[in-house]
Amino acid sequence: MCGIVGLFLKNKALAPQLGSFTARMLEVMSDRGPDSAGFAVYGAGSAETVKLTLRVEGESAALLAKAFTTRFGVPADLVRRSSHAVLAVPKVLEAEVRLWLAAENTGIHLVGAGTRMELYKEVGLPSSVADRFGLPLMSGTHAIGHTRMATESSVTTDGAHPFSTGMDQCLVHNGSLSNHNAMRRVLIREGLSFETENDSEVAAAYLTWRMREGASLSQALTDGLDDLDGFYTFVVGTEGGFAVLRDPIACKPAVMAETGDYVAFGSEYRALAMLPNIEKARLFEPEPAKVYVWEH
Repeated sequence: MCGIVGLFLKNKALAPQLGSFTARMLEVMSDRGPDSAGFAVYGAGSAETVKLTLRVEGESAALLAKAFTTRFGVPADLVRRSSHAVLAVPKVLEAEVRLWLAAENTGIHLVGAGTRMELYKEVGLPSSVADRFGLPLMSGTHAIGHTRMATESSVTTDGAHPFSTGMDQCLVHNGSLSNHNAMRRVLIREGLSFETENDSEVAAAYLTWRMREGASLSQALTDGLDDLDGFYTFVVGTEGGFAVLRDPIACKPAVMAETGDYVAFGSEYRALAMLPNIEKARLFEPEPAKVYVWEH
């Protein structure tokens, strides 16, 4: 049993409140997932820059900044947030920086990358995780979050959601995939790599693969209905999009709210109850095997 939340803002005036709304939604879902939590926020970005969200140990962030400047000859654009840091690099240097980070391998782990996406996750109560990374003060257009109750794997930061396997793309999942080992082998042959044995990472990589092959977000999720076996609710974020899919049986709880200002998702209605004008929202339960996508 896990908790999922998501918020897609239609009204740009609400952007400064995105983080505070999302943090409160995560906190409400704590009893569905007290082991660990995580979230991805789509905030400001530049077409010429890539944000690399890194998990850093000890003094690794300070050492990284100094080493980056020495290696690339420019000051490191690095923002530290507790156990994570966001390194913004020119897009033309991204591939070289990734290789350099992998070679350095001194207490640094890449969590996610994108023009606009920043991704944070850690072991602990959702409210504590949100506070330690400063989620309530973050702004943006959309965000997704997850509270985890580990049932098939150990409680680790690597096992926390969201999972990101593509640029500006991430996924949170409530449920269990029965064919994830077979699908992982298929995806490895297609050039995808994995950091964990978690079935949710396979779902994220599957979408990365299908979209890399030219499918839209909607089509990739539709394809998943045939290729991914098990029971699941997915909430997916991309640079400009927000999507929801439940499996054909739809045994995992889900509720959505839509107004002229936002679209919100929660595993339970109580996660949405504090949103503005929720009493005027169109409330609905996502239908089984139906893809829902909103895009800017």
